[in-house]
Amino acid sequence: MLSAESGAAAGGGAAKASLELDRLIHERVRLAILSALAVNDTLTFSELKALTRATDGNLSVHARKLEDAGYLACRKSFAGRVPRTEYRLTLPGRQAFERYLQHMEGLVRALKGEPK
Repeated sequence: MLSAESGAAAGGGAAKASLELDRLIHERVRLAILSALAVNDTLTFSELKALTRATDGNLSVHARKLEDAGYLACRKSFAGRVPRTEYRLTLPGRQAFERYLQHMEGLVRALKGEPK
């Protein structure tokens, strides 16, 4: 976890406020899920599995955490007799993802010594 103190030491003092990352989003698989859904209206479980290269169980656990946080909406249906699970990014999920990206961009600028 980064703090203002560690950010200031690494970036030359550009950060005064807390630099803590959204830990819910920062995990690799969850970040990949949100990134994929940010540029696609919906994706199926199979499509997300292929994009993230996660196992069924791993993807399921991470998607559930995002769903529990209100970042994802999940719709289950059947295509014939085959179950189909579709995910989409919710408005709060999109807002949280955009905040996360702005935060990361700010960290990069601070580390490079660039102005805000």
